[in-house]
Amino acid sequence: MHRAWFVAAVAFVTIIGAAAFRSLPGLLIDPLHQEFGWSRGTIGLAVSVNLALYGLTAPFAAALMDRYGIRKVVAVALTVIAVGSGVTVWMTAAWQLLLCWGLLVGLGTGSMALAFAATVTNRWFTERRGLVTGILTAASASGQLIFLPTLAWIVDEHHWRPAAVTVALAALAVVPFVWLLLRDHPADVGLAPYGAKQFVPKPPPVTGAARRTVAVLFKAAKTGPFWLLAGTFAICGASTNGLIQTHFVPAAHDHGMPIRAAASLLAVIGVFDVIGTIASGWLTDRFDARRLLAVYYALRGVSLLFLPLLLAPSVHPPMVFFIVFYGLDWVATVPPTIALCREHYGEDSAIVFGWVLASHQVGAAVVAFAGGVARDVFGSYDVVWYASGALCAAAALMALVIRRRAQAGA
Repeated sequence: MHRAWFVAAVAFVTIIGAAAFRSLPGLLIDPLHQEFGWSRGTIGLAVSVNLALYGLTAPFAAALMDRYGIRKVVAVALTVIAVGSGVTVWMTAAWQLLLCWGLLVGLGTGSMALAFAATVTNRWFTERRGLVTGILTAASASGQLIFLPTLAWIVDEHHWRPAAVTVALAALAVVPFVWLLLRDHPADVGLAPYGAKQFVPKPPPVTGAARRTVAVLFKAAKTGPFWLLAGTFAICGASTNGLIQTHFVPAAHDHGMPIRAAASLLAVIGVFDVIGTIASGWLTDRFDARRLLAVYYALRGVSLLFLPLLLAPSVHPPMVFFIVFYGLDWVATVPPTIALCREHYGEDSAIVFGWVLASHQVGAAVVAFAGGVARDVFGSYDVVWYASGALCAAAALMALVIRRRAQAGA
């Protein structure tokens, strides 16, 4: 077996470790509200800072990986996540939540975002890139699947602080695997990338990481596909991380569903997310990425319009159908989006995707905050579900407008 598959396996485990913290916010909204009296809007603001930094850090992290190597950047990022999560157990004020939960963990997870997956895929594979992208994208869902039921049980039985410590320990546990097993480039072990017909020398470190990141942004911003991809991915983030991941558990709890049951449903989304994302990677290797995106967003929008009718005190078959359906579509958008970035922007595609991911997280951040405010003002989340469904319809149309190939000067 080619060494690239072992590197992909380590990257998969690493992203799972980072996903542990991202499983926690939706479980803590009610406990923090009850203990400290903070409004859901205030707690949602901390989540939105985390989500925004998760995205805005990604393109710079991709450039830092070109400068210092994947292994060093990821090891430091995991350590920052552990510190940010662990320190929250001593917080007593809302600004401390913003600092630890928002700033530190946002920076750490952003350094291990999907731009990390894109970098690993671009360096280690020339074939099966869509499949590998799907597998690495599914790692976040796998982390959600592994940690959500456990964290929900811990919050229910032992309150939220032990859950935060569990997340910190999970992030630290991955660091040795990264340091010992992850390698920056196939040339480090004398191999060609998987599927390559000849050896590819390791490129020299790229200096001026921040400057290069901004320069790539300005270059890409002059092209139409960048804005369409950024717009569709912002809506993707708004309708997944910002909406369902942050607010599904408290919304279900509003309708009388126990927190553990709601968290278990969210974990089931993670199960089908793995299947859907890997299948999307396989489809991306074979079909037009633009049409795939249009189908994914249209189906997601329809499902969100039905969600307010499905929330109830207990789990019933229509809700299970929604969970399965939504899970298959959760981040199925990632492989075709990365493929379109690669098609239009070539060697800069990982950094360009980092900026596209930044728009994803800005969209998520806006809805994470707006969802909390809507709940405070209207007493329910219904208006947010309907608005997100309409946005998904717009994203489907935007995906079809993206041209098939980059033209001269793009």
